[in-house]
Amino acid sequence: MQRRPAPRVALRTVLREWGRIGCVGFGGPPVHVALLRELCVERRGWLDDEEFTDANAACGLLPGPASTQLAIFCAQRVAGLRGAVVGGLAFILPGLVLLLALAAVSLQDAPPEVVRGLAAGAGAAVVAVVLDAGIGLARSAIAGLTGSRLVRTVAYVTVTAVATNVVGPWVVLVLLGCGVVELAARDALPWSGGGAATVAAPALIALAATGAAALPALAWTAFKVGALSYGGGFVIIPLMQADAVDAYGWMTQQEFLNAVALGQITPGPVVQTVAGVGYAAAGVGGGLLAALIAFLPSFLIVGAGSGRFETLRRSVRARAFLDGAGPAAVGAILGAAVILVDGISETWQALVAVVAAIVLLRFGRGVVVVLLAAALAGAAVALGGGPLPPL
Repeated sequence: MQRRPAPRVALRTVLREWGRIGCVGFGGPPVHVALLRELCVERRGWLDDEEFTDANAACGLLPGPASTQLAIFCAQRVAGLRGAVVGGLAFILPGLVLLLALAAVSLQDAPPEVVRGLAAGAGAAVVAVVLDAGIGLARSAIAGLTGSRLVRTVAYVTVTAVATNVVGPWVVLVLLGCGVVELAARDALPWSGGGAATVAAPALIALAATGAAALPALAWTAFKVGALSYGGGFVIIPLMQADAVDAYGWMTQQEFLNAVALGQITPGPVVQTVAGVGYAAAGVGGGLLAALIAFLPSFLIVGAGSGRFETLRRSVRARAFLDGAGPAAVGAILGAAVILVDGISETWQALVAVVAAIVLLRFGRGVVVVLLAAALAGAAVALGGGPLPPL
């Protein structure tokens, strides 16, 4: 594909336009992609439709937050490396600042009763949100597959769903391992031309296995979220929960549900949820550190490799690895839904979760609307003197 000449866009324009998307980007990656396309392709004409589509597909092959990487790529394309930094930060910071402010209120030692009710209601609905995401992604993962491909894909989903509940923070190794298995299966086919990628992928597993001992706990958690997650924003939930609740005890299961809810109702990338975990671990400084480590790989990957996005999109091996790691990520999401049920301690929360699941799965309502409605239900319980989950 012949690229058109790079447009010359002022940094103040990038700051304004990407900041606007960061402020109004409620609803997760599909909304972010639509807003970026409307800006860069339809309204401004900075990128043609083919280049934008190729970049979006390439970002989907990379680990980490795909919509954030697409926002950084588009900003770099129109304003160079400085534009990538400015655009990426403008996209991330509005939601991040709001999330930290809400975390400071909801995760304090003794939050007001109404705040506890809001958090308990939204947190209960998070279980339904995660389940809905997992089921939808599972359907997409197996759509159109037959034979051995279908069998392997179902196996990846099943194995990782179980592993999420068994091995905890080491589920990232299962994600990478499924990618390696699929890569090896594809390398046996006539068009593979060799197995160099099969040799390289285990190096990622070795890095994952040794990194936990080499990095402080919070930094390692954030690194896994930003650099070793495949399959979209929801896959970060089991990665964070295993560390934040089970391994290090930075927060209770209920507080973790609250943090996930905050990540869903604030604008911008879902990965910023890790800042809520960081806040629980070490205050505002911990939240900022976790966000920095989680998002830094996206800036580095796009800054160094955006010129090779077309090659990546056409890479048979990159696609094969993701065909294993992606369904495994779906399994991790479904496994996380089971774990998150432990955070529901009151009968009314269980009712909220069931109603939220029906609304999402049967009627297809938006996630943000469902979470806000659940939060209001929790506030009503609190104002009416009803039981609230323990702190």
